[in-house]
Amino acid sequence: MTDGLILNLAAVLALVPASLLGLRREPGRDGMYWMMLAVATLGPFTTIMVSLSGEWHTDLATSLWATIGASMVLFSVISILTREAWRLTPLIAIYMIILGVLATIWAHAGEPQGLGSAGSGPWIGLHIAVSVGTYGLVTIAAVAALGAVVQERALKIKHQTPLSRLLPSVADCDELVVRLLAVSEIVLALGLISGMALQFAESHEILALNHKSILTITAFVVIGGVLIAHYRSGLRGRKAARIVLLAYLLLTLGYPGVKFVSDIVIG
Repeated sequence: MTDGLILNLAAVLALVPASLLGLRREPGRDGMYWMMLAVATLGPFTTIMVSLSGEWHTDLATSLWATIGASMVLFSVISILTREAWRLTPLIAIYMIILGVLATIWAHAGEPQGLGSAGSGPWIGLHIAVSVGTYGLVTIAAVAALGAVVQERALKIKHQTPLSRLLPSVADCDELVVRLLAVSEIVLALGLISGMALQFAESHEILALNHKSILTITAFVVIGGVLIAHYRSGLRGRKAARIVLLAYLLLTLGYPGVKFVSDIVIG
């Protein structure tokens, strides 16, 4: 068993206690919770820091671990700053476990490739940070939207599960989704600007019309549409959740989706 595989498995196992939070008799934002969240955050974050070794890699596994690490760091901050976000911990931990398992499986699907000379430009670091941060924020927003769907479903069938009892109310999920999408839209705009600057520095073209850019711009428009519809007509609940998940799907196709095609399908 290689060191990389051991590190990946350890990161996945670090997420397991947080995914079981709903099974606690009286879950809350106590010392035990913060300890579980710290372990769930440090595991993936350590994995991505060690795997990069000072150079950003462009393979699918690295992209997935970057998503997991960024999402958990951002979620930890959000859990500190907001009152009800911590209740999403089991849901986001379960999703991160799934991503972690996929990243571990695909770790050897393609050889990790550094950015090479393209990585020396002044815009590349900013663009990577903004891109990963945006995807992490929209990931959390998508999880909050899914939480609203789970709660609505539980209310409709009048049956509560340990997970639905822990999750925030539909109103709290909606409020969190809107806040996250508003921040994501700003950060995504910065990502588009930094991407254009990087593209211009490399090819003297402002925008390359490829799959990634088209899907990202479409996601930007969809997120903007959700925010406008929310503030004008009060769009929320399951209808809003479906559109949020659509925006997340578009970003997923444009970010790890492109790498999946190049590393797994083609490569």
